[in-house]
Formats: sequence, structure tokens, C-alpha cells
Amino acid sequence: MKKIIVPIDFSEHSEFALKAAAKFAKKFKAEILALHMLEMADVMLTSSEGFIDEKTVFFFRLAEQRFEDFLKKEYLKDIKVTPIIKHFKVFSEVNDIVRNHDADIIIMGSHGTSGVIDLFVGSNTERVVRHADVPVLVIKNDLHNINFKSAIFACDFSEETIKPYLNASKMMQKLDCKFQMVHVNLPTNSFKTSTEIEKMVVNFFTKADRNLDKMDDVHYVSDYTVEEGILNFSDKIGADLIVIPTHGRKGLASFFEGSIGEDVANHANLPVMTFKI
Repeated sequence: MKKIIVPIDFSEHSEFALKAAAKFAKKFKAEILALHMLEMADVMLTSSEGFIDEKTVFFFRLAEQRFEDFLKKEYLKDIKVTPIIKHFKVFSEVNDIVRNHDADIIIMGSHGTSGVIDLFVGSNTERVVRHADVPVLVIKNDLHNINFKSAIFACDFSEETIKPYLNASKMMQKLDCKFQMVHVNLPTNSFKTSTEIEKMVVNFFTKADRNLDKMDDVHYVSDYTVEEGILNFSDKIGADLIVIPTHGRKGLASFFEGSIGEDVANHANLPVMTFKI
């Protein structure tokens, strides 16, 4: 882990993310790319060229000054921090920053149960997750440490989740974090017997790991919703982190019924890390 992107909107929650990123940066000797996305009003984009230039310069200078003041934190001492201010017309361009700087992870803040924080005008955490090719760590509190010891990986054991599973495994190894996998069985048309689920799991590990060594780390739970199953199981085992695969074009965890990933990110007190399918 060499480069960490932290979207900044100058809120308390984006500072929570910045503090967490600082801990990661110190642990892995990484660089922080502090990103502020400046969205200009539509009127500025349709005005005369001279007016656009004048307004653009003004807002960029204003953002630069505010950014400089915001980044004057004691906890950033001895950490390489690169401020980046961009004006994006299309939110997917955030991923250009990931590619151009070869970033490893995005760490961003979120509100509590009231919903996902609007980090930029007209944008939100879900859009970052939707477009990011790298893992996104969503946090809602001021983390005292990043020593994640126990994590759960929510999975339906479909073949499309093999890639995020393998990427998550590598990340958990870096973090020295043991993770368990959980499948939530619902009392609906998608209900499966234990035998049916086990066959899926065997097929999954055979193709992903070419062995069945991690079968003992798989848990089947029954609940009324996938979200409740994930949250209840994380509470039961005392997890420090929830890990969820995501579908880029369709948003968070679309392989589950409904917007499970967003619901979990909204309601979980734990940090949530997403990996793109």
C-alpha cells in the first residue's frame, strides 16, 4: 500500500477519513493524496470564456487556501501529503486519479444512520464506490486504531465474486486481519438448503483457491434481510470490519437483493470496505 486517496469536503467525517488514512500511511509508509473536487455551477460552464477563466481562478485559489489550512494537522506530520484539486464534470473521472497516481485504496467518511454523506455537491459515497477500481474503505467514526483483527466477507459464492474475494484476501493479509465468510439465507424464493449452499461453496473455493482449506471459515446464517444477517453476524463474532463485493455499473453489492451494500454502509457502526466485481 503506497498511495491512499482521501476525498475531502472539509467536514468532520472527511477528517475522520483523513485521520484513518494517516494511520495507514504511517504503518505502510504510504503517501496520502488528499482530493477535493470543485464542481463549478452550470452558469459558469455556459458563460463567456473570460468569465469562466476569472471565476475558475477565483474558486481554485479559494479552495487552495482552505485546503492548505485544513491539512495543517499534527497527525499528518512526517507523512507525505499531496493535495489535489480537480473540477470534474463527470464523477467517473475520479477513477482517473486512481489510475494516474496508481493509488491502492480510497478512504472516505460517511454519516451515521441518516445516510451516506454527500462528499461533493451532487455526489456521494455510493458514486465513489461505483466508479472506483480500487478498494474503498468507508468509515463513520474517529477510529482510534486500524488494527483490524477480525473481518467478515459477505458473499453469495457466485463465480463473479471470486475476483473481489481474492483481492480482499490479499488486502486482509496486508492488514494481518483474519476474515470469515458469511452467506445470508433468506425465507424467500432464493432460499437454499444447507446442501445446496455447500455445493456452491465447494465450487467457489475449488475455482478460487484450488483447495477447500477455508471451508471452516464459512458460515451460513438465516435472517429476514441480508443486511440484518450481515450486521447480526458481525456483532456475534465481534468483527472489526465488514467487507462487501460491489458491482461497478449497478452500484453497491447488486448481486444481493436491493441496495444491501449501501444499507450496510449506512447502518453499520463498523468500517465497511468494498471490492469491485
